[in-house]
Amino acid sequence: MPIETTTIAGLFIVRQPTHGDRRGFFRQTYVLDELAEALGRTPTFVQGNHARSAPGVLRGFHAEPWDKLVYVTSGSVVAVVADIRPDSPTFGEHVAVPLGDDSDGRPRLFISEGLGNSYC
Repeated sequence: MPIETTTIAGLFIVRQPTHGDRRGFFRQTYVLDELAEALGRTPTFVQGNHARSAPGVLRGFHAEPWDKLVYVTSGSVVAVVADIRPDSPTFGEHVAVPLGDDSDGRPRLFISEGLGNSYC
């Protein structure tokens, strides 16, 4: 399965294979059934966003009441996800994951509702 668990429940690293040839490449960003199996429920995505940041910009910490899939299309970032759910056994813990051009296989992060995330 291309979904890796982390030390924080509800935070997954998604690695879908890239299929390339002389024309370019194809990669799935996610497969809903695989995410649902890893999460134990069907994820809820309520919007799609696209952002660009200047080098060295630290984006503010965000925590929404919905699930997110974070994917870097160009460049590289370090994404940091913190468990800010007071009733969670990993409350206060964080995970940092490099995403983008310098990453192995251009991974994505699935971030469950209620987890805080930021990137630089």
